[in-house]
Formats: sequence, structure tokens, C-alpha cells
Amino acid sequence: MPDLEHALDALTQRVSSLREARTAYPADLAPTLDAALAELDTAVELLAEAHEQLRKAPKRGGGKKDGTQRELKLLRQMLRAFPVPVIVLDGGGVVRRINPETSRMLGSPDGYLVGRSFPLLVDVSRRAAFRSHLTSVLQTGQPSAFETRLAHQGRTHTVQVALTRVTMPGEPQQMVAVVALPTEVQLPEPGARRPEQSDGALLIAAAKRQDLLVRMAGLLLDEQALLRPVAVPRATRLLAAEWADWVIADLVRNGLPRRSVVVGPKDHPVGELVRQVESADPASSHVVLQVLERGSGLVHEMVDDETLLGFCPDGPLLTVMGAGSMVCVPIGSGDGALTLVRTHDRPPFTLADLAVMQEVGMQLGLAVRAQSSFQSRSRAADALSASVAPRNLPDVPGYEAAAVYHPGSSVGAEFYDVFPVSGSWGFALGGAAGKGEEAASVSAMVRGGLRVLSVWESDPDLVMRKVNEALVAQGTGMFVMAVAGFVRGREIRMASAGHHPAVLLQPDGSVRYAAGGGVPLGIAPEAETGVETLTVCTGQTLVLYSEGLISSRNDRGEPYGEERLADVLGRCAGQSPSTVVKAVEADRHAFSGGQVWDEIVVFALRGV
Repeated sequence: MPDLEHALDALTQRVSSLREARTAYPADLAPTLDAALAELDTAVELLAEAHEQLRKAPKRGGGKKDGTQRELKLLRQMLRAFPVPVIVLDGGGVVRRINPETSRMLGSPDGYLVGRSFPLLVDVSRRAAFRSHLTSVLQTGQPSAFETRLAHQGRTHTVQVALTRVTMPGEPQQMVAVVALPTEVQLPEPGARRPEQSDGALLIAAAKRQDLLVRMAGLLLDEQALLRPVAVPRATRLLAAEWADWVIADLVRNGLPRRSVVVGPKDHPVGELVRQVESADPASSHVVLQVLERGSGLVHEMVDDETLLGFCPDGPLLTVMGAGSMVCVPIGSGDGALTLVRTHDRPPFTLADLAVMQEVGMQLGLAVRAQSSFQSRSRAADALSASVAPRNLPDVPGYEAAAVYHPGSSVGAEFYDVFPVSGSWGFALGGAAGKGEEAASVSAMVRGGLRVLSVWESDPDLVMRKVNEALVAQGTGMFVMAVAGFVRGREIRMASAGHHPAVLLQPDGSVRYAAGGGVPLGIAPEAETGVETLTVCTGQTLVLYSEGLISSRNDRGEPYGEERLADVLGRCAGQSPSTVVKAVEADRHAFSGGQVWDEIVVFALRGV
């Protein structure tokens, strides 16, 4: 076929001249474009002529199969020799053949696009039109030419395409040959190495992946990621900043994936589209369900099924998002799925990206579980704290009351309370020996017992003894130091079970300690209590305090102690109970440098 070979050589030279003209005269493209379109028509004619000559070629000996193989070999050679991008598609638009010129233009390895859907390379706004042209050419046999945009591997080209129906030897279905001539983007020089394949670029990419893991770990280990539900939003924002145009986090709730966070592109307004992605049900997403079921991630270097992420009112989500590539990985062990989407004008995700996103998903899952566990424990701690300290102090007739409570470094075991008793009011203060949830639960039990039994008993000593019996019967192994008092007019009858003695502050500033005494609750079946009746007149203030106050230490290891407490109280003569407890707490804070190890309770009751 010497005439065809001569025509191909001539076409190659003319295309080369057009490239040189475009480079030399970039401001004067109209004549070059017109000539390029003419050469595009010439290429289509050459393809049709080559196909016709092959069809008319006589069959040689060796049978039909050998003849078909020779024709296919010749077609492949011609396809490789063509100086313009040529792609052969089947009836569904799937790439069946591609020549080296096309690979150079799109920046993909030879053969990489074979078996993939070619319409997905077409700009989203013109994809439907391309498919219509493709169908028309297949059905009518009439060639079609139009302008569109192709995007792949971060490269975008405005091209003039020509579609021609062809019949391939050995193929039962008809094919379409697509010739694509770039009109705006200059093709790379023949033989130029792809930048993303350079050693330096590979090292930079690897360093970026490592940097992402380090930054993600630091982000998720921050204290705020445990205190508040910020781990997932923080992680998605970090990924969206550099790694994807879209980041979607779906978390499993009650056995089903629920859309949690959606971060879209920031370079154009996508508010309505973001809302559509947010409202889409992840349970209808094939890729999300597949990742959750398999427990491993998936990468689609080219999105060839636009329904993978489900649908929105405008159609498949991936279509309206302009998806070019996608990676989806599990969050933790079945805690959810993390989906990243890049548009056509960005380099696609690779297997290396999948590996690093798998690690990100695992880190995020650990953070989500740690946050859930921490918040559950925090809620439990808050509930326990609420069970050992009243939210508000009630009004006690003839008295003014105030209290200050500071939790320690762990779940507290100290309690205080003011509650109604038969015909009057009562108060209690104390704490279990120990720390943590078990000690707090024992303190809550004692507080509740004192409050309930005081409804039927008129003597705090009897109440204290019955609570002791119940505590011993429970077999907790813990003992509780406590003091309870019942108010009867100006008299307060108190029962102490190993608690620190109360302090009575006089109007003149003098201080007198009560007797206190007794044995802590829970040690022996028979309680040993210290009982005392005090008179609190107008202007006098009764002060009770916890072990945590007295045992607070300064930087030299010295305890705060009862003498320092007496000095502070002496300076508060005539002050309101709220002023008294605040003064004690401020002095303790200054003494210990603000450190709080054990809970601190200060309760004051002043006669008015």
C-alpha cells in the first residue's frame, strides 16, 4: 500500500509544521487552527481509505484466520504510525485501541486507557453530547465532528474530534474511530518523560504522604479531639486542603452508614451541590457498602461507573461532582467510610494514595473510638459528680448557706448535700476513701442513704448508724468519712463518722473547732460516731470542709492544715457564707500554686 504510506508520511510532515507554526506564532492561531481542521479531515479520509483497502484485499492461503491476523497486525502498525491522536471505541464507548500519540497527549502510559470508558475523559458539560454523537455515528454510518474538552492526569485539552464508524477484522460489532486534534494545548515533545515519573517527583510525593500521616496523627491526638466531636471535621478539612476536591465521611450509626461531613471544592460556589451530597443516603452507595463489607479500601483511578456513590436530584453524584478518580477506605474497623474524589483536571489517585488513605482511615477510626469512649466516661463522671453535689443549695429558714466544690484529678468521691428532714432541714458532707468511679458510686450511695433515711429519723446519729449497716452489708470494701447535721431552730445536732471537725466562726473573728470524732462508715457493723449539739446564733458561721482542703500542699510539700484554715476564717468575720468559702478557696489556690489533686469541698452555714 505505497500510496497510503506516502500519504501518511506527508500528513506527518504537515502536522509537524503546524506544531512549529503554533509555537512560533502563538498570538496568530486562526490560520493554524483552520489548517489543523483540514488535516483532521484528511486523517479521517485516510482512515476510511485504509479500511476500504483492507476490506477489498484478497484473502491469501492459510485460511481466514491467518488473513484476519495479518489485517489486524497491519491496522495496529498504521494506528501506531498515525501522527495525530486516534482512539478506537466499541459501541459502548469503551477504549479498544489507542495509539502512542493519544497517550502522549493525555499523559498516560501506553495502553493504560484500554478497557476504560472514554466518555469519562470528556468534560462533564459535553459528555451527554459526545455519547449522542457516538450513537448517531454507529447507527447512521455518517461521520461526525465537533469541539469538546478532554481531561486526564491533570491535563486539559480543547480538541476537535472526528468520529467515523469502522468494522474491525475479527470483531463481530462495529467500532468507532475517534481522531482528536488539540486546538489549545500544545502536545509534549515526542519522547519526553512524564514529570510524575521522575525520581524527584516520586520522592516529593512520598514525602507528602508521610507528612500527611504525621500531621493527621498530631491533629487527632490533640486534647480537643477527645473533648469535643471535632476529629472527623478536622481530618476531612486537612484532606480537602491538599489531597482531594471532595472529602466525604460516613459514620456507622445503629448499624447503618450516616453522612457525617462533606467538604467540597473552595474555588467555585458549590453550596447547593454540597447540600445535595450531604442529603444523599450513603446506604445507597455501592462503593461505601462494599468498603464497609470488605473492610478494605478501593481506588478507582478512572471513574468508569458514575453511579458508585449514589444519586441526587441532578443525577449520579459522581457526574454532578465532576469526578475523575476516587478512593474510598474504611474508618477504623467498621466505624464508617472515608471517600475522596478528584475532578478530571487533577492527577488521579493511585495505589500509593490508597495505602496512605487506609492508614488515615485507621487513625481516624481510633480517634473516633477514643472520643466516644472518653465522652462516655466523661458523661459518667459528670453523672457521678452530679450525684455527689447538689446543683443548687435550697433556702434554710433562719440561715444563709454557700458551698464551693472543685473536682480533683480523677472522678471525685467527696459529697455534700442540704436536704429536708422531718419538720426542718439537714446537711451532710463526706467522702469515700479512694478515687475513681467505684469510690464516687459509694459516696453517692451514702449521700442518698443519708437523704432518704432522714425523712423518717429525727436524729442524725440514728441515720448514720443505719447507713453504716447498709454499707457493711453491701461489702464494697470501702469506708466513708462523713458528718451529718439536723437544724432545729438555732441548734444543730451533728453526728460524725471519722470526719474532720466543723469550725464555728464567731462575729469577732475567733474560731472554735467542734469535737468531731467517730469511726468511718463501713469498717464495722456497729458504728462508732461522735455526736455533738452546737448553737449557731445570728452572725455566727458554721464551716465544714473536706480532706482535700486540709491535705493540699505547697511546692515545699507542706500541708495546708487546720491552723491556716483558722487564720483565713478569722479574717472573714462578719462576711457572708459565699464570701467565706471563696476566701478559703482563694487562699488555698495561692498556697498550692493552683494545683488540685483531691476534691475540695467547703460548706458554710451562717445564722441570720
